Parts: sequence; C-alpha cells; structure tokens
Amino acid sequence: MTSTPKNNPLHKVLGLGFGIAILIGGTIGVGILRTPGEIAALLDNYWLIIGCWIAGGIFVLMGCGAYAELATSIPKAGGSYNYVKRAFGDYAGFISGWFDYITNAIAPAVFCIVISEYIIILFPALHEHMTLIAIAFLIGFLLLHTTGVKTGSIVQQIISTIKVLFFVGLIVACFMYTGVRIPNVETHTPVMHAGFVIAFFKSLQMVLGAYDGWYSVSFFAEEDENPSRNIPRSLFTGALIVMAIYVLLNMAYFYVLPVASVAHSPLVASDVAKVVFGERGSTIVTVIAIFSIIGILNAFMMIPPRILYGLSRDGYFIPAGQRVNSGGTPIVSLLISSAFSLTLICIGSFNELNLLGTFFGVTVWSLSYISLIKLRISEPDLPRPFKTWGYPVTPLILVLVSLAILFGFGYSDRKSLVVMVVVTVLSWPVFRILKKLGRK
Repeated sequence: MTSTPKNNPLHKVLGLGFGIAILIGGTIGVGILRTPGEIAALLDNYWLIIGCWIAGGIFVLMGCGAYAELATSIPKAGGSYNYVKRAFGDYAGFISGWFDYITNAIAPAVFCIVISEYIIILFPALHEHMTLIAIAFLIGFLLLHTTGVKTGSIVQQIISTIKVLFFVGLIVACFMYTGVRIPNVETHTPVMHAGFVIAFFKSLQMVLGAYDGWYSVSFFAEEDENPSRNIPRSLFTGALIVMAIYVLLNMAYFYVLPVASVAHSPLVASDVAKVVFGERGSTIVTVIAIFSIIGILNAFMMIPPRILYGLSRDGYFIPAGQRVNSGGTPIVSLLISSAFSLTLICIGSFNELNLLGTFFGVTVWSLSYISLIKLRISEPDLPRPFKTWGYPVTPLILVLVSLAILFGFGYSDRKSLVVMVVVTVLSWPVFRILKKLGRK
C-alpha cells in the first residue's frame, strides 16, 4: 500500500532553530494569559499553583524523551501516526492518523477566529468584519506556505523570537513594579482540604492544556537535516524555555497581585498589566496575545498537511495528497486542509469540534506512549539514536497520566466520547475499502 513519489519528496532543509521555534510557537498561546485565574480559584495557594506548573513541565519533559526516541527511530512525516502504525499495525495507524489530523486541522480555524476577536478589541469599528478578518488571515498564511517550507520556517523563527521577547518583557516589568500593591485577602482555606486532590488534578489538566503543542517538531522529522541530533535538542530546549516562561510568568503575576485577586479572573495578564502599565496595559496584553496566536497559527498551517501527506503515502487518502511543490510543501494536502479550515470559519460554530479535537489529541498521545513500550518489546534491535530516560518507569507514568486525563474528558464530555466511539466503529469499513483499493 505504500508508494513514495520519487520525483518530489519532502525537502530536508529544517534544522535546530526551526525545531525550537515550532515547539515554542506551537505551544505558548493565550492559555498562559487566561488559565492562571481558574487555577488560582481551585488551589488558592501560591506554592501549590507554582508546583502545578512545574509538575506539568516535568510531565512534558518526560513526554519529550518519549517523542525524541520515537521520532529519531522512525523519522517520517506525520508524527504519531507512524509510531502507532509501526507498533500495532495498519488499522491502529489509520485510526490514530485520522484522529491526529482532525485534532490539528480544526486548530487553524479556531486560531483565525480568535485573532480576529483580539483585533476587534483593538479596533472596535471592525466588529462587523470579524469573519472576513479571520478568512484574510487564513488566506494570507495559505499563500505564505505555498511558497515553500523554508519560508514557513523563517516566519516561525521570527514570530517565536518576538513572542519570547514579549513574554520576557512582561515578566521583567512585573518584577520591576514598585507601586502600591493590593493587600492579600485572608480566605482561611486549609491547603489540604477535602477536595484538594480533585482541585489539583483539574488544575493540572488545564496546565497540560497550556503546554499542548510541545511535540510539534515530530511532524517534521522527515524534513530535518539531521533528525537524530536536532529533534532531541529541539524538544528539550524548547520545552525548558516554555516551562521557564510559564513558571516565571505565574510568579510575576503573584508578585503584583495576591492569589485571591487573581482567582476567577478571565484574563489575569490584563489585570496585572493594568496595575503595572496603567490603562494601556490591556492594549499591551492584547498585542502579546495576537502575536502568540499568530505563532501558533503559522505552526498549525504546517502540521496538518504533513499528517495528510503521510496518510496519502500509505494509501489512506488520495494519491495526490503526497504531491510536493518545488518549495517542499505538500501542496494538495495544504489546500485541502485550508479548505476545511475555511469551511469551519464560515460555519462559525466549531466549539464542539474543538472539544472533540482535544479528545482525539489525548487519545493519540496515549497510543504513542504505549507504542514506545510495544516497540521496545517487539523490536529491540530497532536503531534508536536517542533513548528515553528512566525507561520503563517514565513511559508507564506517561501512559497512566494520559489515560487518566482521557477518562476525565470522557466523564466530563460524554458527547465527544460517543462521537469518538461512533467514528471508531465507522472507521473499520472505510479502512477495509481503502485497503482493497490500495491492493488494486
């Protein structure tokens, strides 16, 4: 079923700089600007909150080790799909590949809409044109990526650098603030109260949501000049930078405002910026948010076409899906993915699809970690330029935590669970038809 276009393969032109930029750009978004208020309401203790962000970072670093081993052992476009297919066969790969594609293909539409919402905050007169602004961003980035993978790489590195500088500037400004501080409000809530465990795990779930995107570099392993060297370095360097920004930013928030004032705030960064910068603080945070989302949008315009390329190459999508233009972009897959995003923007009601995408994403994580363990057992001689540290303890922790999060999603979002089960059941006959067509 596998057929590789020999005349136009993906170009091996990406390096360490792109790997770090795609991880940072595909991870840091509005989550770190919004979720601290919800977490502060749940935990109500400075050290618990900081500990939660550190725990999330450690979990991500363990995940980096797992993905570094998988991506360097099987350096193919499409990321997780390849590992699951190698470990559990064609059908498991087919399911995980399409789950992963749905997760990532929904994202550009969401980001375009959110960017347009933030632009309207800056320019209220454009309120009637929100959908047009979102479509303009989608088309703009589509045209950008038709020029080639190098252009996308350069843009990603520039935007990610600006994003880091913005966040570092906000952190420094908070710690340099010497004005009047709001006194803490005594809540008399004991740290180890009855609902502590539930509150901590709910908070950890939100923290991991803010860290989501850290594995982005794995989708581009086939285009890396030296994946054995660059992928592990990109994963760990990028993850450490993101972790440092997240922890320091939370510490900066609480340096300016007490936990009780941060609790339940829908946009903590804006509240803090208003104290530090005055009324223009809200504008500053809005600009930071726009750059953050643009960096993620650029990353997620590049990721879905790579997944679709891998699926097409293995016969699970149209053969044209593996067509690559002169710039190294899977052009047909990019156009199809962009058309899907455009449809979602025009519909405008994709909140439920976004929840479903998150559900699918956690499922793919779990399957990837299980695949690592399976491949260690079934293929002990598989070349592994990088081996995850702490094996088998760290992969087992990753599997257990991922499954716990998955069960938590299933309990809180049963509609998505039912949809996923239905999609899984219907996928079998589709898989069989595609396999027969592939043999013909």
